[in-house]
Amino acid sequence: MKIFSREQLMQIDRRTIMEEPISEIDLMERASKALADWLITYYPPATRIAVFAGPGNNGGDAMAVARLLAGLNFPVDLYLPALGRKRSGASLINLERLKEIGYVPIVDLNNRTEFPDLTNYDLLLDGLYGYGLNRPLEGFACEVIDWINQSGVEVVSVDLPSGLLSEENSSNTGSIIRATYTLTLEFPKLSLFFSENGPFFGNWEVIPFGLSEKAIDETKTKLFFLDQESVSAILKRRKIFSHKGSYGHGLLLSGSKGKFGAAQLAAKGALRAGLGLLTTHLPEAGSTILQVALPESMTSIDPGKDFISELPDLDKYAALAAGPGIGTNLKTQEVVRQLIELARVPMVLDADALNILAQNPAWIKKLPFETILTPHPAEFDRLSGIVVKSDEERFFIAGQFAGSYGAVLILKGAYTRIFFPDGTTCFNSTGNPGMATGGSGDVLTGILLGLLCQGYSPREAALLGVYLHGKSADLRVGSSSEESLIAGEIADYLGDAFASLKWK
Repeated sequence: MKIFSREQLMQIDRRTIMEEPISEIDLMERASKALADWLITYYPPATRIAVFAGPGNNGGDAMAVARLLAGLNFPVDLYLPALGRKRSGASLINLERLKEIGYVPIVDLNNRTEFPDLTNYDLLLDGLYGYGLNRPLEGFACEVIDWINQSGVEVVSVDLPSGLLSEENSSNTGSIIRATYTLTLEFPKLSLFFSENGPFFGNWEVIPFGLSEKAIDETKTKLFFLDQESVSAILKRRKIFSHKGSYGHGLLLSGSKGKFGAAQLAAKGALRAGLGLLTTHLPEAGSTILQVALPESMTSIDPGKDFISELPDLDKYAALAAGPGIGTNLKTQEVVRQLIELARVPMVLDADALNILAQNPAWIKKLPFETILTPHPAEFDRLSGIVVKSDEERFFIAGQFAGSYGAVLILKGAYTRIFFPDGTTCFNSTGNPGMATGGSGDVLTGILLGLLCQGYSPREAALLGVYLHGKSADLRVGSSSEESLIAGEIADYLGDAFASLKWK
């Protein structure tokens, strides 16, 4: 699913009106019907609703929703704050339609003395401002929003919480609605993916309402929301006469004293992801542990007892991965340097391999093109050498980093972002807070290695691997809880995650 800028969204709206063709007011009615359908699904007719409508088309949507809900016997009141702008044409039409039906109270709000007691309502519908807002709010608009937020009543925002910009919120100083739910129309907006905005949008859901497919297809963007349909198209179907040699031999460099569990988790992820053969190179002290826990993995025993000190021969491997639990011993650092310089096949670097790169930043320039890097935010900050002020700022820096070094950068977290050297960025749609547990990233490293061995390109492996990693966790949590999820279970549920993509 594409993610568009504010200007592109306006252009798609205009093209839909011109090319379908459809009038602006009828397109608004279509959107409002989709919003009302969501509301009547989740709220009973006895729900007392206060609708706040601004002067723009977002307010027009809210007024149309008010009319549709009132027609279904919801008790609805409409509030029209004086926000200093002339009301749009479509908004005026919907206001007149409400006046015509006659049974929705309409209240103008011109100053604080006219603010009613909002605790008399069960739900507040926020239609003050939508994606068209291009600057922080001030003045009376902020007073209205602060009053809504202070009420403690549940809020559903139309498209975006009023006051939140669709992009570039790093310097936002105005008041912003704190919604319980955000119903974002047709496409997710960029600001919904940043952690600092989480208190404002609550849970969000995309509400499709039928914008022009031709306009959507022809409008170019480098931002995408990774969904099941797009990932399913990447999945390779196995051939009946294939054998283990058909799916590649992977080399995993992992583990050090006290961290051999990382090697086990990464190896398990690789095996569950479907590679043909796996060799795990690890210190002598961990070899017996791994062979007992995962007999499916062969071992390459390093001369070092407690840490990796030598690089094995790389010639027979289809893909490489290094980092989980290897530590940052100076000899291990030298192994990582050699790996970077000698690698001739696709490679994944994670965890301590990234910390070693951060300590030796000159090595980053030597990374083979499209090396997959999988940092969590703190690891990326160390890697980039930049102290960021927000998740949004880190997003833009990560895109520049991937482009500068030709890397496929997987920035882990909620809506894990995948940055490609050409500037394309994908936000993942799967995963849950239960994945905030030790070893989760090790499993992802293994999954990526397993996919690369099977002939997936770094780009394909990143998209498919991140989606499957999150989907597996979602499937496990679906029968348990986020609190109880452990990393090994993510690997255990990979089979079900793969099966969920084979829907055709």
